[in-house]
Amino acid sequence: MSSFKRLVACYLVMAMFIIGSAPNVNASFSPSEQIALAQSDRSADLRKIRTVLESKMVRDRLEKLGYTKEEIDSRLGMVSDRQIHQLALNLDQLKVGGDALGVIVALLVIAVLVVLLLQLTGHKVIVR
Repeated sequence: MSSFKRLVACYLVMAMFIIGSAPNVNASFSPSEQIALAQSDRSADLRKIRTVLESKMVRDRLEKLGYTKEEIDSRLGMVSDRQIHQLALNLDQLKVGGDALGVIVALLVIAVLVVLLLQLTGHKVIVR
């Protein structure tokens, strides 16, 4: 009976690990590209892009590359509405700091599961 309980416990631990590691998928209706681009507002998209370009870190990097504010404005004026809208959409999806917290939590969960699995199976790890 004891080995049956251990087997069920191991199965449940592995099942919870697999279920917990499934990716989060957000599904919804997606409008066609033509409709999305037709509804875009160039001035709002330019405002969003200029806000990012005016941040200190981006501004300093562009200055190191040799671009002046006037050059950046003139290049933004040459870009098509579609490209401006696509850049504004990409800025919304940009993660500034990455997802380091998620990786750390995942590693801790894996470590806890390994220790739990070793305890349930009766194995001992000796580090010399």
